[in-house]
This record gives sequence, C-alpha cells and structure tokens, in this order.
Amino acid sequence: MSDIKNVWANSRKIVQGKQRARGQKNELKIGKYNYLVIESRSDFGLYLSSDRGRILLPNKYVSDDLNVGDSLEAFVYTDSEDRLVATTLKPFGIVGDFVFLKAKDVTSFGTFMEWGLEKDLLVPKNAQQNSISPGKKYLTKICLDQKTQRVYGTTQISVNCDQNIKGLEVGQQVDLIIHSITKIGIMAVIDNRYYGMLYLNETYQDLLIGDTCTGYIMRFREDKKIDLTLKKPGYESVKESAQKIVTILKKAGGFIPCYDKSSPEDIKKFFSMSKKEFKKAVGGLYKKGVLELKKDGISLKK
Repeated sequence: MSDIKNVWANSRKIVQGKQRARGQKNELKIGKYNYLVIESRSDFGLYLSSDRGRILLPNKYVSDDLNVGDSLEAFVYTDSEDRLVATTLKPFGIVGDFVFLKAKDVTSFGTFMEWGLEKDLLVPKNAQQNSISPGKKYLTKICLDQKTQRVYGTTQISVNCDQNIKGLEVGQQVDLIIHSITKIGIMAVIDNRYYGMLYLNETYQDLLIGDTCTGYIMRFREDKKIDLTLKKPGYESVKESAQKIVTILKKAGGFIPCYDKSSPEDIKKFFSMSKKEFKKAVGGLYKKGVLELKKDGISLKK
C-alpha cells in the first residue's frame, strides 16, 4: 500500500497554500493531467474540486503531506462505473498521444491494453485496424469519446492523424515513431500528430516497428500525404555523412575495404548510406586531405 502511495512522489508537484489555489477552477481535461484543489477529506480519500464537481482521489494514492487547501497534479479519467476519479499513477500516455501498448485481454467487443493504470485501456472492436493478439504490442492512439467522456484507444492510426498539414515545411526536422513497414516504405507518426512515409529504397538505416528517430520533411504530395527522409536537407546531409565515415574509419582502425566502385549493398553494410551520398562525402574528405583513396578501399590519412 505504501508503495502505491509513493508512486510518482518525486515528480508530483504540490503547491501549498489555500490563497494560491482558491477559486481557480480551470476546465477539467479528462484523460489528461490537471491541477486540482483538495476540497475535503473523507473515509475513502480526498475530494478534489473541479468545474465538474468533486472528484475522488482514493486513499491508496494519498500521501501524508497532502492537506485540505493544497493543489496537486493528478490524472483524471472515469472508473468502471463511469465516475470521474483521480490518480497520482502515471499512465503510459494521455489523450492525444500515440504509444505502443501491450494487449492484455481480448473480448468479443474489444481488447484491453496495459496502460500503466489499474483500469486497462479498451480498444473497441470497431477501432481496431487488424485483429489483436494478447501479449503483443500495438501502436495505439489514446482518444476521448466526447459523448460518454470515456477514454479509449484505437489502432487505426493513419485515419486518426491530423490531415491538416498547414504549418509544416519542407526540410523541417521532426520526431518519428515507426508504425509499420510495407513493401515500399516505412510508415511513421510525425511529431505525435501527423502521418508520413520513408521510402525503403531511400532509407539506409535499419528501423524496426516501435523505433523512434529524427527525420525531415522531404515533400508534400498532391494527395496531401507526407514523404519523409532521415537525411538533413542540402549540404548538411553530406557534412553529416562525412563525419559518420570518419567515425566509422577510426573505429575500424583507419581502413575499410569500401570505395567508389563498391556495390551499393557493401556501402550500405559499412556506412548505412546510399552510394551517391557516400561518393559525395568521400570526395569532400579527400579534397580536405582527410582521406586517402586506395585501390581496395579508403583510409584515414596519417
């Protein structure tokens, strides 16, 4: 019991003082974190004040340093009886987030996913892209049903991403979550909001479903879909590749049997880049006197 009470103790922010907290009832965000004022204490826990009435923080989440009048940050969602309840446990994601969750129980009406809370997250049958198997992880968007105010999940990722790409720019750096891999590309969620693709024949880094990485907006297609790349735009890409080649050569003792006549497969194996990129970077390093070009490879100049 004491372990549950202490969950998130280091990161929970408690603002002391009734004057600072009194009267400040912001709109409650279900499925997200809220700063709420402790209104009263009961046998069941603490009642927190909100614009939707009192919300119970059960005793198992109440620490000894909390008092009436204090303000604390808590996650709010609905319990099995659709009552609003607060917790200081930290879920794996909040409403709007895309997170990989493990499937726990599969039923005729949906699948319950482990969410980091005592109540599992339901992915309804009609919100599943494909069938779900227990024990496996699936990229899930956490959503809020505006009508019932219930938090639920969906594995229908692309259609639940923002289709309005206004504000994005070609060359912009973005954060990617790898969602799936098809015959032509690697599908990814962009900045926890949009959806795009890395072309397999232009991607020289081994990526797996669930990986996160940095990418760049390469182009916007006529159908408003987003093409991505892992390379920095323009000359920055060549500079980055040159640094990578030098680093790999140093780790290999100064020589690697790979040069401009090598096959694209060998270049990808040693340096994880295209032959075109490799030749540009090697050419620049040679001109600067960093590399020597051998008959059977490249070496760092001594």
